[in-house]
Amino acid sequence: MLEKLKESLERSDVVRFGEYQYFVHPITDGIPSMDPKVLQEVLDRMLVLGDFRCDYIVGAEAMAIPLMVPLSLQTGIPYNVVRKRKYGLPGEVSVHQTTGYSEKELFINGLKKGDRVVIVDDVLSTGGTLKAMVQAFKLMGVTVVDVIIVVQKTDRLAEMEAELGQKIKTLVRVEMRDGKVRVLS
Repeated sequence: MLEKLKESLERSDVVRFGEYQYFVHPITDGIPSMDPKVLQEVLDRMLVLGDFRCDYIVGAEAMAIPLMVPLSLQTGIPYNVVRKRKYGLPGEVSVHQTTGYSEKELFINGLKKGDRVVIVDDVLSTGGTLKAMVQAFKLMGVTVVDVIIVVQKTDRLAEMEAELGQKIKTLVRVEMRDGKVRVLS
């Protein structure tokens, strides 16, 4: 299962941002070019794994977008992008995000109390983006129905789930070893 994704991950280049090892892959970075067969394999698995009884499919720009768009087309559920830029729209919510290599504000628009969302994302490393979104949604009264992440790059999944009070589904788990990506599951 997910053999094309696993093979492509293990061929990924690895770069460093200080002490942080970052793998470069089409699912997580949009470069090099995406093999449609890998993307289709990922989407098919997300559709099987996820609970899409929701009002919106939600994810942070930029790399959740290539996942949300085809999921929206296949499910008929609208998608909503959590942006890195302030628009100043009525009801806009700002949330602070801290990842393994950056800090920034994220901006949520178009969601309201009572909405039900499924969060999709490309990679879970430190959990900074996911934590920021889940906490903001809770404060807004938005229900997170499901969280589906393509690549798990942490061994702290259970700890993150407990902290967020939210189950997190991942498609594959990887580790960085000797400057290479190793798929664990």
